[in-house]
Amino acid sequence: MSTLKIAIQKSGRLNEDSIQILKDCGISINNGIDQLKAEASNFPLEVLYLRNSDIPQYLIDGVVDLAIVGDNLLVEKGKDIEVVQKLGFSKCKVSVAVPKTFEYNSIQDLAGLRVATSYPNTVNEYFGSFGLTVDIHQISGSVEIAPNIGLADAIVDIVSSGSTLFKNNLKEVEVILKSEAVLAVSPKVSPEIQKHIDTLKFRIQSVLRARNSKYILMNVPNEKIEEIGKILPVLRSLTVLPLAQEGWSSVHSVIDKDTFWDVIDQLKEAGAEGILVCPIEKMVL
Repeated sequence: MSTLKIAIQKSGRLNEDSIQILKDCGISINNGIDQLKAEASNFPLEVLYLRNSDIPQYLIDGVVDLAIVGDNLLVEKGKDIEVVQKLGFSKCKVSVAVPKTFEYNSIQDLAGLRVATSYPNTVNEYFGSFGLTVDIHQISGSVEIAPNIGLADAIVDIVSSGSTLFKNNLKEVEVILKSEAVLAVSPKVSPEIQKHIDTLKFRIQSVLRARNSKYILMNVPNEKIEEIGKILPVLRSLTVLPLAQEGWSSVHSVIDKDTFWDVIDQLKEAGAEGILVCPIEKMVL
């Protein structure tokens, strides 16, 4: 049987979340300390731990079949690589930042100035969309220090919380793109490997649905069930079970965690009592 090869970041912010989502998919990875390659014991999968910036080229060349990688890196180095699933973690922005003392009014203020970045293609395309050119200084790491040492007038870099910018007396002035971890596929996968990809994608989607949902159950007067049903975004229909107390039922459904509190308030106003909310481990549709 052929083995699906997936690349994940060797170290850094993507590594732990990438490993966790594979584990949540029921895949056991025999991972030793400082290993660059590891096999799954219960799924035809081999994990390659690679330097983040190298992953797009490995996908293009077909050395790996899949990768969990930041969308921002594909914009920079692999625009033709297909994204088959957004994963919802490691969210960040690729932003333009300048020193706090810089009087910034518009992107035009940076025309012809020095910009330090690890994303030269993204920078060229972004500034080019405004008909502008800048003097790019490509840096592999610690981009945020460049203005402080006189290397650049501005930077383009990943921004998550903004704390790194704050510590280096920088301010975010433009957001070029928003990014998150994605599942990307090589253009050179075989039909047999594609079957493994489809299986893994199905498992990942089940995990993501569960992460974004909560199981909710409540006690509802029978005359209020129809009203409650209009509030709840159910999968197919409500689960309704009669209670020992006459005239009451236990109503079960699934609720989106992002709208949780708004829906809870509506349910209480509609007459629901004893509302319980539980996490969902997997959600298979």
